[in-house]
Amino acid sequence: MRRQHQLLSHLFLIFLFSALSPNVALGGAGEESSKPAAGENPFTPKASLLRYWNKQIGSDLAKSTFLLSKASPMSAVESATFTKLAAQNALSDNLPAFCKSANLLCFPDLGQSLEKHKGNSNFAVYLNKNFTNYGTDGLEGTNSFDKYSEGDNLPVDTFRRYSRDSVGNDDKFNNYGPGGNVVDQSFTGYGAGANGGSGEFKKYNEEVNVPNLRFNSYSDDGNGRGQSFKSYTNETNAGDESFSSYGKNGNGSPNEFISYGSSSNVIGSTFSGYGESGNAANDTFKSYGFDGNVPENNFKNYGEGGNAGTDSFESYRDQSNVGDDSFKSYAKNSNAAEVDFANYGKSFNEGTDKFSGYGEGATNHKIGFKIYGVNNTFKDYAKKGVSFAKYTNKSSETKASMAVSGSSVNRWVEPGKFFRESKLKKGTVMPMPDIRDKMPERSFLPRTISSKLPFSTSKLEEMKKTFHAAENSSMEKMLREALEDCERAPSKGETKRCVPSIEDMIDFATTVLGRNIVVRTTQSVKGSKQDVMIGSVKGINGGKVTKSVSCHQSLFPYLLYYCHSVPKVRVYEADLHDPKSKAKINHGIAICHVDTSDWSAGHGAFMALGSGPGRIEVCHWIFENDMTWTIADY
Repeated sequence: MRRQHQLLSHLFLIFLFSALSPNVALGGAGEESSKPAAGENPFTPKASLLRYWNKQIGSDLAKSTFLLSKASPMSAVESATFTKLAAQNALSDNLPAFCKSANLLCFPDLGQSLEKHKGNSNFAVYLNKNFTNYGTDGLEGTNSFDKYSEGDNLPVDTFRRYSRDSVGNDDKFNNYGPGGNVVDQSFTGYGAGANGGSGEFKKYNEEVNVPNLRFNSYSDDGNGRGQSFKSYTNETNAGDESFSSYGKNGNGSPNEFISYGSSSNVIGSTFSGYGESGNAANDTFKSYGFDGNVPENNFKNYGEGGNAGTDSFESYRDQSNVGDDSFKSYAKNSNAAEVDFANYGKSFNEGTDKFSGYGEGATNHKIGFKIYGVNNTFKDYAKKGVSFAKYTNKSSETKASMAVSGSSVNRWVEPGKFFRESKLKKGTVMPMPDIRDKMPERSFLPRTISSKLPFSTSKLEEMKKTFHAAENSSMEKMLREALEDCERAPSKGETKRCVPSIEDMIDFATTVLGRNIVVRTTQSVKGSKQDVMIGSVKGINGGKVTKSVSCHQSLFPYLLYYCHSVPKVRVYEADLHDPKSKAKINHGIAICHVDTSDWSAGHGAFMALGSGPGRIEVCHWIFENDMTWTIADY
């Protein structure tokens, strides 16, 4: 109680002092004042940042309104309060208020929903719900989720013990969660012990960004209950889907995946213990991962101990770019299993498929591989009952790849994403990629708070507690992946640092470039996904090979930037015009990497432009909300 009284007294003095402190604003158009505005509290995070900027860089150089707009919006009182709580490791108890005041990315804490619904239920235009014990012991009902969580920015939906022990109950998820951003949905114990009935997922989570979907113990001990996934997560971006103990101990339960994850970008799927000890299971994967970019699928202990199961993989990962599949202990110790791989893994760029312990210990089984791709590893698989037909060898795959049209090969490299330096000439008409920022809007934390928060993979559990991240949730995945990227060793010649505050970004940039620096970004997103005409072009630092520090966003609860400096670049700024009207529509910043010798041969730049590492320079635009620091040349 006494500590709270002291804190309130301290905050009152700060507020009183701020009210008595006059300030004078200076600055011009497109520039930020070097001092807080008149009447602005000098103890806000933004005012403190301005003083730090003046100290480290100088007040005579222009400040970026773009970067300063990302400073913490917290008031002096809020900043002091949450700084104190961070020091006491007590932010977790005040997370909703902290997220709101600091403009962070936080998922809602869903309370349990034990609502009773009789007969048929229709959920339309619904979002962020926890369905617990919903439909338990239901009899021949129909539950329909139509346009559920449509276009929501952070949809969080939980289905736990849904339709458990039901009889003849049908569940339909139609056009569920389309257009969502950073989606988190879990199905735990869904349909367990159900008899008959069906679950249908149709057009589920189409065109969403960073989905995290989890099916745990889904349809366990079910009898004759069919599950269908049609057009599931098509055209989505960078997410993960996991099926754990799905259909375990089931009896005669057909599961169908049709057009699952088609045309998606970097989607990972994990099937662990899927159909384990099931009887007469019938699973179909048709056009699964079709035309995707780097799909990764992991089947572990799939169908282990099953009896008379039938699995079919048709046009699986066909026409995709690269991709990796792993089948470990698939159909192990099963009886009378029948598995058919037809037209499997025929990606236009070579992927990797690993079959380990495949069919090991199985009896009376029949496993067939017909028309499948290159670079496959079969280790400790059953030596009997396995047939291989029309295996694509390396030379024929190379010929086939060469026969694929350029537009098809470059399907996953957006036109204009990479270009040659010669394109940066007045009058050139070229495609502009989609430079729009698709991440949720957030703000930086002031360093007084970020420096007190745990930030390492070794302290992941502490971070999960602070941000209320459940096991295998989107938040946990977000935290882990960002930390792993930050802790990754730099590439050859790279200097890197993850910065959780603008003060940290300034420190890194001045360490690499010195104090006489400015930051630039592309002015707007106008011209995205259309042709633009290059207007006047200016080479930064005289167009000479120079140093720069580029900063790219990471998906994290607060703004976190991955900043790095790579050797031998040239930086340009260019006016961008509409090719038809000739009107100026944007002012772009481009970086040209002169030395690409350490880049991967499979880098998207070489897919788009041809050639290979070290043979050409590669240029790209600075996308929305990314930036680059350079030595000031004026």
